[in-house]
Amino acid sequence: MKINLPENVELIIRKLNEAGHEAYAVGGCIRDVILGRVPNDWDITTSAVPCEIKKVFRRTFDTGIKHGTISVLLYKDIYEITTYRIDGEYLDCRHPSQVLFSRSLKDDLKRRDFTMNALAYNDADGLIDLFNGLKDIDDKVIRAVGNPYERFTEDALRILRGIRFSSQLGFTIDEETKEGMKGLAPNLKRISAERIQEELVKLLVSDRPDTLRMAYKLGVTKVILPEFDKMMETTQETIHHDRSVGEHTIKAMLNIRADKVLRLTMLCHDMGKPALKTFDKEGVAHFKKHSKESFEMTKVILRRLKFDNDTYNKVTKLVYYHDYRMEADKKHVRRAINKIGKDLFPLYIEVRRADALSQSEFMREEKLEDIDNIERLFYEILSANEAVTIKDLAINGKDLINMGVEQGTKIGEILSYLLELVLNDPELNDKEKLQDIVKEKYM
Repeated sequence: MKINLPENVELIIRKLNEAGHEAYAVGGCIRDVILGRVPNDWDITTSAVPCEIKKVFRRTFDTGIKHGTISVLLYKDIYEITTYRIDGEYLDCRHPSQVLFSRSLKDDLKRRDFTMNALAYNDADGLIDLFNGLKDIDDKVIRAVGNPYERFTEDALRILRGIRFSSQLGFTIDEETKEGMKGLAPNLKRISAERIQEELVKLLVSDRPDTLRMAYKLGVTKVILPEFDKMMETTQETIHHDRSVGEHTIKAMLNIRADKVLRLTMLCHDMGKPALKTFDKEGVAHFKKHSKESFEMTKVILRRLKFDNDTYNKVTKLVYYHDYRMEADKKHVRRAINKIGKDLFPLYIEVRRADALSQSEFMREEKLEDIDNIERLFYEILSANEAVTIKDLAINGKDLINMGVEQGTKIGEILSYLLELVLNDPELNDKEKLQDIVKEKYM
């Protein structure tokens, strides 16, 4: 098999070879090329130890020299070169207690996670495939290298990575590998929140966020997202739903575009339902005030998983308002824009539409028509530049001070009052009209 290596990668391998060392492009980059995907980066492995790598290249810096990784700066691009290695005992389910350098490519490949990632290539030797990774790629199977229990004991994050690869590539997971994942899933509690977050987001924004169902069946979400398990176990005895809260959530994620904020919103929008489920006399289930409960739970989850503030603020607000409804007229839509925000309102529309599409067919067309009308009115309001926030008013705090209004809380009180009037009647948003209102009411 011939693989067209990038010019710089080929140059690095050639220079190492000329210095008497083996070198190969290795891992996910080779897998991606075989799959017709463009690699995000190119990893290079070599028989040369770090001090030998530094002798070959003029501009280097220590990225992870303890683990044999040196970064090489080549024409303003950075490439990581790692020495063949044998990992010592893993004491924390993530990092080896020690790393031993090796001169054997086989030693390096057999410590890798999955067969599809245990591939190496250079132009002289072609594809090196010691664990039938190429066949597994052809068969669309994710299989651990060697004994799955050993691989997942070494690094528990590999469990979540395997599930994430399945979601991104559409591959099935080998049954023995699945058993190893299931048996060692509890070890994920020892993995950092940041790494869990990274893998979870990649899964959610893939074409198959429903792979989260597999994570549930393998006991993975029980460790990293126990709130999801409760949703999967909560039925919805209501005419508006025809599946459990968890299955509705999965369908909602499939019904919205692959955006981090939107997928996280759909994941969390009904998190509060299990805790609030009640039945009426007719046996119909109710989940009153679940939006607020979901909002509170989402705050806890996003903080626990160390999400950034921007994602936290957007997702929590969308969850809070995901079930917020209004009449499809401009006055009510303006008020809704004021509550939710201009920037988030289009996302709110997407969330409501995905939610409706994931419910039962009862009144689905009516629900979608209502959402379409609200969306239409939203863009009409934007197009007409109608005021929906205090900043949009034709008068500001400086104008009020110039009129003789005392500085302080009264300024905010007056502007809020004027906005209320303008939300009801946008034609009042005229500087002279607003000044007359202020004079009449406050002066």
